[in-house]
Amino acid sequence: MQPVKQAVLAAFRQGGKPLSGEALGKKLGVSRAAIWKCVHELRRQGYVIDSSPRKGYSLVSSPDLLLPEEIRRGLAAQSFGKRIVYRDECASTQDLAAELARGGEPEGLVVITENQTQGRGRKGRSWISTPGAGVYLSVILKPGLKPSQIVQIPLIAGVAAARAIRAESGLKPDIKWPNDILIGGKKVAGILTEMSCELDRINHVILGIGINVNTRESDWSEPVRAVATSLCAECGHKISRVALVQRFLTELEAVYHRYLAGGFESIRQEWKSLSSTIGSLVEITDSGERLTGEALDIDQDGFLLLKTDAGHTERIVAGDVSLRNLTT
Repeated sequence: MQPVKQAVLAAFRQGGKPLSGEALGKKLGVSRAAIWKCVHELRRQGYVIDSSPRKGYSLVSSPDLLLPEEIRRGLAAQSFGKRIVYRDECASTQDLAAELARGGEPEGLVVITENQTQGRGRKGRSWISTPGAGVYLSVILKPGLKPSQIVQIPLIAGVAAARAIRAESGLKPDIKWPNDILIGGKKVAGILTEMSCELDRINHVILGIGINVNTRESDWSEPVRAVATSLCAECGHKISRVALVQRFLTELEAVYHRYLAGGFESIRQEWKSLSSTIGSLVEITDSGERLTGEALDIDQDGFLLLKTDAGHTERIVAGDVSLRNLTT
């Protein structure tokens, strides 16, 4: 948003009473015509602004959109979300964030959209993005890790997502290793990490998350309804997407810096306390191979320890996990 338009919006919120175009112009050092143009653009974005010939302008309501100025207002995070790139629609926030990272954009930059036309999850699977109902964002990270440590990033992001969902909805989500957030056994959010790296170091990581916030069951096909849910469907009322994004970015920044300072071990116990995987009977498939057994733990590297039905303990680096029962 342009600086003058930001200032006009801030003046509306601070004043608490109608402001004339002349008064706003004097306060901001611009013409009445410039104020009128800003008001027109704000209305076009969805802000409801009343105007009276004698009283002036007053802000009635803000749009239910993930606009940068709405997210930054009251955002507690120090660097994550300091810069936000917003699109009404894009192919994929992951692709746009990766392009920006290659161009030198800093850690903490957020790409967010109302709708993805080519959203994706792990292994190139499609992600259904319901326009205006979910959260679809990607964050640039530059952690200075070895490529082998990339498996830990979705785990710390899962902790941040679970914290944010609980705080904003009152629901109690579970984390399914390695990258899904569940409520009542159904998927409510998914995390995707993609990286650019050299042989021994990561240049950048693009951390993406999709959260089903206010999606209605009728927005999905029957097969999707069987495995997915939304925060609104679970708690019975709409959730502020802006507040959820603010909370997620704040929690992610805190967990991320704790992780960088103390390693994965500083996060591991909290992850385990939020996990629906540990202690459950699971089926793991990867590259056509299938293993079944009990998920015992995650180790210091973030790998899943599986006691197979044959009695062996396997260290699982990656794979698709299906829960055969939920005991935690």
